[in-house]
Amino acid sequence: MGSVDAAAVALAFGAVFVAELPDKTMLATIVLSARSRRPLAVWAGAAVALTAQMVIASAAGRLLDELPARPVRAVVAVLFAVGAVLLWRSADEPEGDEIVGDEPAMPPTTPWWRVSATVCAIVFVAEWGDLTQLTAASLAAETDAVSVFVGASAAMVTVAGIGALAGRALLRVLPEGMLRRVAAVVFGALTVIAGTTAIAG
Repeated sequence: MGSVDAAAVALAFGAVFVAELPDKTMLATIVLSARSRRPLAVWAGAAVALTAQMVIASAAGRLLDELPARPVRAVVAVLFAVGAVLLWRSADEPEGDEIVGDEPAMPPTTPWWRVSATVCAIVFVAEWGDLTQLTAASLAAETDAVSVFVGASAAMVTVAGIGALAGRALLRVLPEGMLRRVAAVVFGALTVIAGTTAIAG
């Protein structure tokens, strides 16, 4: 195992952060935090689930790295392009506040660990096949898998914290559609980079 590549960490953090911020998992974290009134328990559960998913994604990317480079790079470029299109098209979907609504609270006697475990299970299942998981796998196939894991996990834990602790306030300040369009532009840039690399061989 080599040393961590700071550039790969930064790339993974940036790409995953902008993709996860307007994602359904972020909204689920806001809802669960509002229902449980236990934001730290929600954050802990989501962080464990998301970190586990980044382990899986980075490992999958490491396996892809064993395949011929040019086809893998072409697939990565296509995945980024699909992500850019999906993010841009989803920019006009209902805003987070409309989706979140006024959720009923969980019983105040619900143990901290049960809230955390419930959130962990929900988020872990919801994250399968998600855009951020595919992003991390794609980046791990192109760069250092350990560095991608570090950056992607940090991004996911950060977004989960934002959702659990200040999600509603964020959605009132920054329109969700704008966040998705910014993410789409970032993914478009990654598409160009990956496509150019694939063509160059």
